[in-house]
Amino acid sequence: MKNAGRIIVGVSGASGAAYARRALEALRAAGVETHLVISKAAEMAMSYELGEKARDFAALADHSYAINDVGAPISSGSFRTLGMLIAPCSVRTMSEIATGVTTSLLTRAADVVLKERRRLVLMVRETPLHLGHLRTMTALAEMGAIIAPPVPAFYAEPQTLDDIVDQTVGRALDLFGIETPLAKRWGEDLEKGRRS
Repeated sequence: MKNAGRIIVGVSGASGAAYARRALEALRAAGVETHLVISKAAEMAMSYELGEKARDFAALADHSYAINDVGAPISSGSFRTLGMLIAPCSVRTMSEIATGVTTSLLTRAADVVLKERRRLVLMVRETPLHLGHLRTMTALAEMGAIIAPPVPAFYAEPQTLDDIVDQTVGRALDLFGIETPLAKRWGEDLEKGRRS
């Protein structure tokens, strides 16, 4: 895989700001241009979970936009990208995208990605899920989105929380064809040493 192009990274208010931070770091290391938009609720989660502010995340991105800047380049289909990763994705954000009734740049950018038939990966962070959540996920999958909850991969033998975050982010970036060293791969990095 060859890394090139640009990707939109959205951060919504669900728990899991560490996923967004690690994705931005990995995308920068991979040479992918990033366009960041953060919701107000996400700013609170960053502060609670990581002791960081939106400006700390913006420093990791090539371009950053205010949540209400609906005239930003990422709000237009003519602005070409590989797609958009929302990490983490709250149920509210997911629901806005599913209905097409968007109220912020974050959900408008996601709507644009869907209408242009680009890759939209939603790291939906909620549990348990009721039937309405599941129906919304089904609707989004039918529209072309990929629902990729941040579920730990224990086969990768994580030793730390960072290992879990790395594996999850690495697999999410795989969905865009972006190669990083984050994910341990079955049959390549794993299982070989167990065969005898």
